Amino acid sequence: MVRTRFAPSPTGYLHLGGARTALFSWAFARRHKGTFILRVEDTDLERSTPENTQVILDAMAWLGLDYDEGPFYQMQRMDRYREVLKQLIEEGKAYYCYASKEELEAMREEQIARGEKPRYDRRWRDSRATPPAGVSPVVRFKNPLDGAVVIDDLVKGRIVVNNCELDDLIIARSDGTPTYNFCVVVDDWDMQITHVIRGDDHINNTPRQINILKALGAPLPQYAHLSMILGADGEKLSKRHASVSVLDYEKAGFLPEAMLNYLARLGWARGDEELFTMAQFVEWFDLAGVSKSAARFDAEKLAWVSAHHLKQADASRLAELSRPFMLRDGCDCSHGPDFAQVVELLRERVKTVEELADAAVYFYRPLDPETQVLEQHVTTDILPVMAELSDRFETIEWTREAIHEVMKSTVAAHGLKFPKVAMPLRVLVTGEPQTPAVDAVLALIGKQEVVARLRHQLAKLASGFIPE
Repeated sequence: MVRTRFAPSPTGYLHLGGARTALFSWAFARRHKGTFILRVEDTDLERSTPENTQVILDAMAWLGLDYDEGPFYQMQRMDRYREVLKQLIEEGKAYYCYASKEELEAMREEQIARGEKPRYDRRWRDSRATPPAGVSPVVRFKNPLDGAVVIDDLVKGRIVVNNCELDDLIIARSDGTPTYNFCVVVDDWDMQITHVIRGDDHINNTPRQINILKALGAPLPQYAHLSMILGADGEKLSKRHASVSVLDYEKAGFLPEAMLNYLARLGWARGDEELFTMAQFVEWFDLAGVSKSAARFDAEKLAWVSAHHLKQADASRLAELSRPFMLRDGCDCSHGPDFAQVVELLRERVKTVEELADAAVYFYRPLDPETQVLEQHVTTDILPVMAELSDRFETIEWTREAIHEVMKSTVAAHGLKFPKVAMPLRVLVTGEPQTPAVDAVLALIGKQEVVARLRHQLAKLASGFIPE
């Protein structure tokens, strides 16, 4: 059975690259009816915090990347790591190294002076010398001295690393705590991971981890290293390109299915498919479709994908998601037109839930049009027509069709073109020059509110500045 894992370190937020790794690992497990495991690698005691862990869990929950086992925490597995360390030492596959920092630095300087690649010279590997007093040793793994590690990477292809290029890795610090590369190996072994899908910044770790797994007699997982995500300028993705924390996109009003759709296309393709559901992605996903080249983040494309998913989402769900943004704008959408109907009318014009909420404000709160907008669309000759409309609106059944007929007959009676009436009416009632069809907007705002707003704006214009 396929068993994949996502293993973030809680030293910060879940960034876009990590979220894509989680998505691909999750989708691969789901595609193959396997198991997806969440493992928190929290051994960096200085930078790992409970708050960061919770941020990662919250981001996974928002994205809907559900896991079958976990979360497992490395700090709760220390006894197991020490047990395996002891085994390796007793079997002669690891050893205590007493070299001091000063010795290692001198060694490094001498190697550089000779034009050699600096590395540990294995001086304690088979030493029979008496350990120096007062020195707490590290534990190093006895890496094979000859041969090569061959990795048939499921994304990158065959990678060959000669063992002579690898030094004896420290697998436990002088205080006894195991290091990252060792903990990962034990975890993958114990959790029976079959496929390790992770960023290609881990490629240098992989041959070292494979050698430790072989020393333990453990089965080897298959590896798939994903190329990094770059900014549009080809540089490593950072805050100057985009918000790189996943939860920043929730705060900005993106739907999780839009983020997943976009992340899926960052380095993976199936023909020309651009827009799809997660059910379709799971059905289609295969590591053979993952590109070897780095992907580039494109904010405009993300907005396009987001707009598509907003159009597909349930209107009632969008209304609920929009409420916090509405309240932030000082709008209580529990009073006024049915918010789901407002959402249905506005969703074609927006790219995020935040934009949707911003666009809905005038349905629940009168907005004064800007002077420039008034000057452009509300002229002296049209004011009597607006006053006539306000009177006629009071007498009709309040439907979109009836509103349109009143506007149409008023336009005809005055020998005007429809936009000559529709634009000033829109501006005076909503405060905005751009809205969906004005009759649909007025129908939702309501007769009493439309007439009140129209008369209020006409009164202001009559008592003050009236654009020519």
